[in-house]
Amino acid sequence: MTIMILGIDLGKNSCSVAGLDADGRVVLRRRMQPKTIVGFASKLPPCTVAMEASCGAHHLSRLLSNQGHEVRLMSPE
Repeated sequence: MTIMILGIDLGKNSCSVAGLDADGRVVLRRRMQPKTIVGFASKLPPCTVAMEASCGAHHLSRLLSNQGHEVRLMSPE
């Protein structure tokens, strides 16, 4: 299971995480607390992380970028 794209839907108490492989198939679907995302992502090889831009997303994107991931923030429209 190689995750190429990690999609994160940030929430206050829980976040939804979906991992896609190179073919675009969902290989991971998980709910987790926001504080555990950085630890979870540190165990993954560098991949593209996509999430909606918000106040917390900018801080999280800096932490994930330091781990070698490519972070893409999307407009919250």
